[in-house]
Amino acid sequence: SIPQAILGTDIVCQAKSGMGKTAVFVLATLQQLEPVDGQVSVIVLCHTRELAFQISREYERFCKYMPAVKVSVFFGGLPTKNDEDVLKKNCPHIVVGTPGRILALAKSKALNLRYVKHFITDECDKVLDSIDMRRDVQEIFKMAPHEKQVLMFSATLSKEIRPVCKKFMQHPMEIYIDNETKLTLHGLRQHYVKLRENEKNRKLIDLLDKLEFNQVVIFVKSVPRCTALCKLLTEQNFPAVEIHRGMPQEDRLARYKEFKEFQTRILVATNLFGRGMDIERVNIVFNYDMPEDSDTYLHRVARAGRFGTKGLAITYVADESDAGILSEVQSRFEVQITEMPDEIDVATYIENR
Repeated sequence: SIPQAILGTDIVCQAKSGMGKTAVFVLATLQQLEPVDGQVSVIVLCHTRELAFQISREYERFCKYMPAVKVSVFFGGLPTKNDEDVLKKNCPHIVVGTPGRILALAKSKALNLRYVKHFITDECDKVLDSIDMRRDVQEIFKMAPHEKQVLMFSATLSKEIRPVCKKFMQHPMEIYIDNETKLTLHGLRQHYVKLRENEKNRKLIDLLDKLEFNQVVIFVKSVPRCTALCKLLTEQNFPAVEIHRGMPQEDRLARYKEFKEFQTRILVATNLFGRGMDIERVNIVFNYDMPEDSDTYLHRVARAGRFGTKGLAITYVADESDAGILSEVQSRFEVQITEMPDEIDVATYIENR
């Protein structure tokens, strides 16, 4: 879809996790950008601060050869004053951020949306699902010029959310994967482990001992479980970091950076980290707690096997409800998730072995 995006067409696009959706809109907008000092031309909205931070980094990476282009990221949890100073003294051409903060900056007149030419929403189903966020997006949208390119992306776009996306667009090009079996990832081995709740920790330590990994993400369902598991792993000589909603924004970004830069090899996280986060060295994902639905399962396991590389996803099944979600995943994506064998050939889940 890059050629259409470069031509300025409105696009609503569903594509597999880890297949480079971000690159499509980053390259397409940079290709069309004619930077004018003091004018914001591109707005990118995301549902979490981490994703906003990551996308701003992608823009910076591709902007290396476009020194005139300035990128800024704005999100809640940090003082608005800093953002207002940036907009006043060093106005960016590209603004990435969360809807609440972007709207607040626009309403206070610190952020001028009159020159916006490209309006992008990443993981748009998540952004538009929440009534509050959707309202914020609509307000921001109305404050920008009528004539603008609108791009919306996600790995999961239900039939219900599509018309909502299209309301923002004029004659959009629509790219869907209606055959959901194509949404799961090629190089990814998926297994489950049946056990009782009180056996989860011991089994996790055993598997981390036995398996070879570059980096691992372990998903849990709550903040207290996240903190407790991180502490336990570190005590067992598996140094880990945690990322969850209960942490101050600076800490979350510092941990994310530490993990992305390979200073730590194990990350324990809540769903906050489950969407859009791109860490290329992750080759194993554990669902320590079963995700609440098949969408969340897809987004979580896609942290391993990015860009079609090999990876391993291991899901704990501790009760009937877990088993139900696992069978929903298998039937919806037509994927066989088998019981974890005693021995696994390393070459099947690590590249170049």
